[in-house]
Amino acid sequence: MFAKGQTVIQYMEQLAPKHLADQDDKERIGLQLGSLHKEIRTVLVALDVNEDVADEAVRIGADLIIAHHAIIFRALRQINTDTPAGKVYEKLIKNDIAVYIAHTNLDIAEGGMNDWMAEALGIRNTVPIDETQREQLLKLVVFVPVTHADQVREAVLAAGAGAIGNYRHCSFNVEGTGTFLPQEGSNPFLGSAGKLEKASEVRIETIVPQGIRSRVVQAMLKAHPYEEVAYDLYPLELKGKAYGLGRVGKLEHEQSLAAFAEVVKDKLDVPCVRVVGDPERVIKKAAVIGGSGSRWYGAARFRGADVLVTGDVDYHTAQDALAAGIALIDPGHNAEKIMKAKVAEWMSAILEKNRYETKVIASSINTEPFRFM
Repeated sequence: MFAKGQTVIQYMEQLAPKHLADQDDKERIGLQLGSLHKEIRTVLVALDVNEDVADEAVRIGADLIIAHHAIIFRALRQINTDTPAGKVYEKLIKNDIAVYIAHTNLDIAEGGMNDWMAEALGIRNTVPIDETQREQLLKLVVFVPVTHADQVREAVLAAGAGAIGNYRHCSFNVEGTGTFLPQEGSNPFLGSAGKLEKASEVRIETIVPQGIRSRVVQAMLKAHPYEEVAYDLYPLELKGKAYGLGRVGKLEHEQSLAAFAEVVKDKLDVPCVRVVGDPERVIKKAAVIGGSGSRWYGAARFRGADVLVTGDVDYHTAQDALAAGIALIDPGHNAEKIMKAKVAEWMSAILEKNRYETKVIASSINTEPFRFM
């Protein structure tokens, strides 16, 4: 059985929830071209979508491309198929290949782009460089007959509820008596229409992050035996985990800036890097932000970083960072290609777990526009 397009994207948005995206980026993420109302036999994961990637998608029979960089970056007034971009759109549409974009939501997500880059570079115990939002937490309260309390509790906890810090499957449970009077036309699990019923019930309380609210509620309703389920969701003052751009943390081993630059070249698979700062400087704490993140050098320095790894560093920003006392390593924007294998691996695992035959392939096309002479 092959997964439907909507199913593949539901899984993708578990990894990179759309609500995490930067405000200026929200119009560019999601489905940008084509339709998801179809079976997906093959997914191609790409950093960029250019003509070579479109040709690759046609060649492998892909029904869907999941990419990091938007194929439509600015509003279109026309689609002229004589232009380079228009030819790509035409090829994708004619071959019924949809394009879905996960950009800053994938950057910010826990277990996403910046965590992959930090892990690759040996940066540990990380926090965001720039916190963009705090997770809103809700309290779910549901009343369940004693006979089904374990079933409902396990369903909501398996859906992701009940996480507090480093603890999982947290809940509070108290037994009591529920009353209800089934009306004409009802089909009660307990009792009969027109007769007041008293039932031994369990009040289950647990924490639900806003981002998975729908998933948890659906799991609860599916597991609950009642025709009409009594439950409440309360917003909490307590805030959840912090989300934000970039990562900063301590290196596994302190090293010189020159040595760390070699690590960046090796682990991010780039032919060269540009370095700002004294090559002999000792690096203990490092920051990384995928793509073009040099404007966050001040925030990285504020969080104690000795060096910031990011792409697209311009001359004047390099001068300012040097004067501010923070080193920079620029591996280029294309270093984000680490996401191709990571997303493909993650998506393949969840599709296989759910017994779908859909294949997920990391693009083999090098979309780096620069050549190093």
